[in-house]
Amino acid sequence: MFGLPRFVVGLKEGFGRYAGTMSFGTVSVLGLGKVGLLAATFLDEAGIEVVGIDQRPPRYVPTFPVKTCNIADPETLRAELTGTEAVLSCLPFHLNRPIAELAYELGIHYFDLTEDVPTTKAIVELSKTSAGLMAPQCGLAPGFASIVAASQIASFDVCRSVRMRVGALPQFPTGLLGYSFNWSPEGVVNEYLNDCEVVEEGVHKWVSSMEWRETLVIDGVQLEAFTTSGGLGTMCDTYGARVANIDYKTIRYPGHVDLMNFFFHELLMRERRDLAAEILTNAKPPVDDDVVYVHVSAEGQIDGHLRRTEFVRSYMPKMVGGRMSTAIAWTTAGSVASVIEMVRKGTLPRRGLLKQEDIPLDAFLATPTGRLFAE
Repeated sequence: MFGLPRFVVGLKEGFGRYAGTMSFGTVSVLGLGKVGLLAATFLDEAGIEVVGIDQRPPRYVPTFPVKTCNIADPETLRAELTGTEAVLSCLPFHLNRPIAELAYELGIHYFDLTEDVPTTKAIVELSKTSAGLMAPQCGLAPGFASIVAASQIASFDVCRSVRMRVGALPQFPTGLLGYSFNWSPEGVVNEYLNDCEVVEEGVHKWVSSMEWRETLVIDGVQLEAFTTSGGLGTMCDTYGARVANIDYKTIRYPGHVDLMNFFFHELLMRERRDLAAEILTNAKPPVDDDVVYVHVSAEGQIDGHLRRTEFVRSYMPKMVGGRMSTAIAWTTAGSVASVIEMVRKGTLPRRGLLKQEDIPLDAFLATPTGRLFAE
């Protein structure tokens, strides 16, 4: 068995919620792209000791220490993580599983932003015997959207449906796609092509992505939403026996999904995912002026009366650490930073698996970083 980290020793059943505020050591943030730099900056501003690690120096000199090393080499990474108390992976999803396995071996906390279902299932298995906390899917969706949805479900005596819709879009769309790849192109391709988990009329099932199109209007802007993979996280497992209808859809400008179906299926780009990501990124590069739409709604009964509750927000770029950050970057980084702040405070467990839906929304919004989501 691996030894317990020093902050776990002496806890009853290993859960920090019952231990109060305790010392919290260094958090190593792997990957210093836009999201990684922001996450580390949020943690640093919240008073958490943080070190950034990447193969190359970041775009600018941050206020926290940075190390450069070959993070693809297991032994090098092991040496860097030995002695830290938590690791946050802001690397591409396909690198997360070996990092999670190393965190398990070292007995330290693990956090990531993945939407990849197989990666998460592997981490869930590790969490069953982990000495530290295993917390995958701490981004925007799954992540913050799951926290909001769980809060809504809890408000009903009987909840019959929960619908989660999230999208990161350019504020000023151009062209027929009306899109810019401000997020990982490989991740977007996976979302568009992998099957989607849902609960429909009480049946837990898998459906095709880029289907079930619907129309939304947020702040007077007409939008469309359609099924994509990974956004629900573990919601179906948690609520499948209690909520008859659970689904997640990605928000885009009208007409987007028809063009993507043509691109992937009629032109057979689904068979060449790497090339598809390259073509799309070249055609629709990132923009600074983006907007993140979050639309989470639930329906059910309260005191015998049917009710509907909604959480609808439009998040814009924001100044973080003296620099302007895109909406998708700060909302993603801010979500995981808020979770880590809660673990440090002792509000959340410090061992086993952390599901996003187990995180109380009020406590999340009360953290130094989480307050940004309530503005």
